[in-house]
Amino acid sequence: MKRTALIAVALLVLAWVAAPVAVTLAGEKSHDLKAEIVSVDPAGKTLTFKDETGQTNTAAALGKAIDTLKSLKAGDKVILTCSDNDKGEHQGISAIRYEKPPAQ
Repeated sequence: MKRTALIAVALLVLAWVAAPVAVTLAGEKSHDLKAEIVSVDPAGKTLTFKDETGQTNTAAALGKAIDTLKSLKAGDKVILTCSDNDKGEHQGISAIRYEKPPAQ
């Protein structure tokens, strides 16, 4: 029984470590975008932002970016990491970081 449990845990750890590599090998692309936050919807997991050209867009937050939504507010200057599929189509925002740390 202990051996079966140990093997199961080892397989789970291996899957956890291999997942980021699989995403990279699958051809997922990303790009960074400077933006200003217009509004945030943590419940809907979406973010509305204005890019450097002045165009306003709404996109879904993915992965770690979902946790960051709670700390954002309108007017924040951020850098968004946008995930694209292999055709270059926008899939969502995978990471959000402040251009300058917010004033405390």
